[in-house]
Amino acid sequence: MMKDGQLFRVIDENCWSPEARIRDMDNTGVTVQALSTVPVMFSYWAKPEDTLDLCRIINNDIASTVGKYPTRFVGLATLPMQAPELAVQELKRCVKDLGFRGIEIGSHINDWNLDAPELHPVFAACEELGVSVFVHPWDMELGGRMKKYWLPWLVGMPGETAAAICCMMFGGVLEQFPGLKVCFAHGCGAFPFTLGRIEHGFNVRPDLCATDSTISPRSYIGRIYSDSLVHDPQALKLLVNVIGKDNIILGSDYPFPLGEHHPGKLIESMDDFNEELKDKLLAANAVKFLDLDRAMFDPLLNGTKSIEPQSKRAKMATD
Repeated sequence: MMKDGQLFRVIDENCWSPEARIRDMDNTGVTVQALSTVPVMFSYWAKPEDTLDLCRIINNDIASTVGKYPTRFVGLATLPMQAPELAVQELKRCVKDLGFRGIEIGSHINDWNLDAPELHPVFAACEELGVSVFVHPWDMELGGRMKKYWLPWLVGMPGETAAAICCMMFGGVLEQFPGLKVCFAHGCGAFPFTLGRIEHGFNVRPDLCATDSTISPRSYIGRIYSDSLVHDPQALKLLVNVIGKDNIILGSDYPFPLGEHHPGKLIESMDDFNEELKDKLLAANAVKFLDLDRAMFDPLLNGTKSIEPQSKRAKMATD
């Protein structure tokens, strides 16, 4: 992949070949995978009509893959979020014509944070249509002090995600759209560890933090979802304690270096987690988040052969 004439990333066939993905899924015991585009393809910077064209190409391709392998993939659509009217138009097409249950959006849309009033029509449409929203960090600062040590991905992404969560909470988005289901990537970034600081700031400086909503950040715990991609057992325990056992779904970041190369391995290794909790994190919560019929995908429920030898548990992984 090239960006501005420079090499951005080397990718392999598992970025575009469903057959290659299925081979990897079978080798790691992943039952079903949620497909979404890579954030660099969001193209929020482009002319809205051009982004809409690209979104339609991407969404049609994802839908085609899901249609070819309906028991192995589900799709998350991408939208021209910089043009909310066009975004709602494409959202409705994806739901009514293509059967999507969710969308993927960036942690901000150009100069808009996720509390921007301009985005409210998109969130309202998602709530009305029962479409879940997966928020992925993107467009981090790449230059200056951040240009070395892969800092944009290691430090910038967790900060981006925490900022997105704070904006949706402080901005009253979750209050205004109580039926909206939102999941944040990479273990909610820095948010779980800094929730105490965020709550304290809300209480001591309401003139700065409570200008658009008087609901405390901690009140939204149980409303937001997170993926499980934290790479550390203590971090995963914290995530379960903060976000809640019913609101964490298996994250993979497949097929990139920062992903969990064997999706679900950390969850399965947790001696402190019982089988019920492991099932919630590996499959049940994702099914709930996307409002899916688990029997369509789970070989242990629909009578088909389980995936062997890697795992006898169902796993539903987000990209």
